[in-house]
Amino acid sequence: MTNQVIFTNARLVLEDEVISGTIICSNGEICEISEKNTNAAGAIDAEQDYIIPGLVELHTDNLERHIEPRPKINWPLENAIIAHDSELASVGITTVFDALRTGTVPSGKDRYLQYAQQVAGSIEALVTQDNLKINHLVHLRAEVCSETLVEELETFKEMSLVRLVSIMDHTPGQRQFCDLEKFKSYIIGKNNLNEKQYNFHYEKLLAVKEKHGQINLEAAIASANSFGAIKASHDDTTVEHVRNSKNLGISLAEFPTTKEAAVECKNLGILTIMGAPNLMRGLSHSGNVSAIELAEMDLIDIISSDYIPSALFLSAFKLGSVWGNLAAGIKTVTLNPAHALNLLDRGALKEKLRADLCRVTEYKNTIKVRETYVNGQRVA
Repeated sequence: MTNQVIFTNARLVLEDEVISGTIICSNGEICEISEKNTNAAGAIDAEQDYIIPGLVELHTDNLERHIEPRPKINWPLENAIIAHDSELASVGITTVFDALRTGTVPSGKDRYLQYAQQVAGSIEALVTQDNLKINHLVHLRAEVCSETLVEELETFKEMSLVRLVSIMDHTPGQRQFCDLEKFKSYIIGKNNLNEKQYNFHYEKLLAVKEKHGQINLEAAIASANSFGAIKASHDDTTVEHVRNSKNLGISLAEFPTTKEAAVECKNLGILTIMGAPNLMRGLSHSGNVSAIELAEMDLIDIISSDYIPSALFLSAFKLGSVWGNLAAGIKTVTLNPAHALNLLDRGALKEKLRADLCRVTEYKNTIKVRETYVNGQRVA
């Protein structure tokens, strides 16, 4: 039996323009796009809502919030993943790279749990069983300031979903934490440390980076290559950081913290990813460069929801307003991330691509997702 979805009287956001008309999907694939409306049986009148490609999310910490909804409260993994999956579907995300931290870092009180392998295994099982609404892949966030990164990376050798590896370095005094006072405030607040515990944490991190940093960096790059994964940097701050990334074969830069780093990324052909919360708020929560400032300089290629899933589609429309080009804004959350990760079967409203769609409607003074389709099946 043919599974068909038709939207007519819709504003269709194509790769380079927005047209009014009809999109027809059959058996999970886009098969026709027209500037004419249709009275075909079963056609849905979109009432001039936008139809955009399903969103492709490269970096979200949202799953961690479901796994540990309160400090030291661990939710059953499968339930957490399913809830996370449903939430993403509800805001138009049809492909997600679930970001999982690898590399244990000592804190002033205890150690981060080595949770990534177990979570990735649960995601893979749910995917195999077809129990999730959207397409899930894995993004490993490899922390080089770690005592256990090498052994943790070894546990992912048999997993097929790892497609992205980002290289993180949260050593105090550089990158995201150049300002040591802000680092201190963040760590004390997050971990509820006293002064003595903070000092232990600070000194321990410096010692761990000195002992393990280079070994971990080499292991992370080697692992990414063995997985066949795309490599990303994280929190590039200086021109030197970006040039080092280029030498390591890195093609994506997550959340550069300065304008200088973003400019060098563009110069070297490294795609820049910025956070949707930064863009929506107009400033970084940690005092780094504003995504709006980079947008105005045409220095943003991809947007990530980071820690607020609903911010992804909102930021794409906001970028479209900033640039005066909605199609360009939508590409930062659809085609650009899809192609950056070699997912060439999605990311655009185009014949023969996957029927991953999102219907967005104007609602009072904002917009909202009305429907989400994956492979032509409505999932939200």
